[in-house]
Amino acid sequence: MSDPEIKGWCPGAYRPMMSGDGLVVRIRPRLARLSAEQALGLCDLAQRFGSGFIDLTNRANLQIRGVAEDAHEPLLQALNALDLLDADPALESRRNILMTPLWQRGDKSARLARAILNSLSNLPDMPAKVGFAVDTGPAPVLVEDSADFRFERSADGIILRADGCARGRPMTEDTAMDALLELAEWFDTHRSETRRRMTSVLARHDLPEEWASTAPRPRGPRPGPGDTALGPMLGAPFGQIDAAALHSLLQETEAPALRVTPWRLFLLEGISMPQSDFITAPDDPLLTTDACPGAPFCPQASVETRALARELAPRINGSLHVSGCAKSCARRSPADMTLTGRDGAFDLVKNGHPWDAPTLTGLTPDTILAGADL
Repeated sequence: MSDPEIKGWCPGAYRPMMSGDGLVVRIRPRLARLSAEQALGLCDLAQRFGSGFIDLTNRANLQIRGVAEDAHEPLLQALNALDLLDADPALESRRNILMTPLWQRGDKSARLARAILNSLSNLPDMPAKVGFAVDTGPAPVLVEDSADFRFERSADGIILRADGCARGRPMTEDTAMDALLELAEWFDTHRSETRRRMTSVLARHDLPEEWASTAPRPRGPRPGPGDTALGPMLGAPFGQIDAAALHSLLQETEAPALRVTPWRLFLLEGISMPQSDFITAPDDPLLTTDACPGAPFCPQASVETRALARELAPRINGSLHVSGCAKSCARRSPADMTLTGRDGAFDLVKNGHPWDAPTLTGLTPDTILAGADL
């Protein structure tokens, strides 16, 4: 079996990625928020131009899958009409900003995020997957999520922390963007073709002392499904949202806005918990289950993934990862049980990643569900 092809970039709106079911078009919501009009419009576009589903990614972006090549330009025009695109494709591709989900209108987190948006064009060109986190709520909650430049709170104020370094540099809101530019230029000077993320650069180069002086506040618990001060948080199994179901939910509840997270959760502002087919219970086993789209949607997958994951999830104690190949798109960290597609069957890896040495090989879904020694 040939090694899976690993892309050095993520799909965007202007630069979609071809998959087994068509183009994957990624939308980056500003401040991780869509107005009701934007969310309803996106649901309509997913049904009109795509497969009828919207992916919620681990970078808190949204994706429309299954877009035909000749439908790409009309889709871009429709996204632009919803104010979901930047006019400059280069700027749109840089807008990789994670937001703490419970920010309030006009608070420090919102101000910092808008400042980053306004400063993106001033930063040096950086690799496509480089991103930012605005994690300045009462305690950091995005620590395990992908970002290279992290704004967080310290005991006395805010810091900018390079991912991979335990401490950061204190600053004020007035000096934050100058500091971001300085750290981005340091990163750009020290990165290479093989070291394209902050953690890999720090493995080779030491930061100046002033960039590792101040600890962030201890991390806080990651939010789960349930009520929050802003509205209910709901889960999408495998990060897949049925566009028609979301459209109906938005209309029924009249929620004024929707927020997205990197945890396959979305928040509906200003309403109480609705009756829904989305995940509402924090102990739902699908919350600890990861599965990529699999075959036939991904050309590198040789197995179907999500039907097996749904059936297996209630039977597994701990985390479950069903991966169509060894590339591991759906989960970065090891899982208690990983099933990896290979040549139309599954390999079993315990407490590891899809590329690790398997305990069992050649398993079929029927064998797995019948209770093989897993």
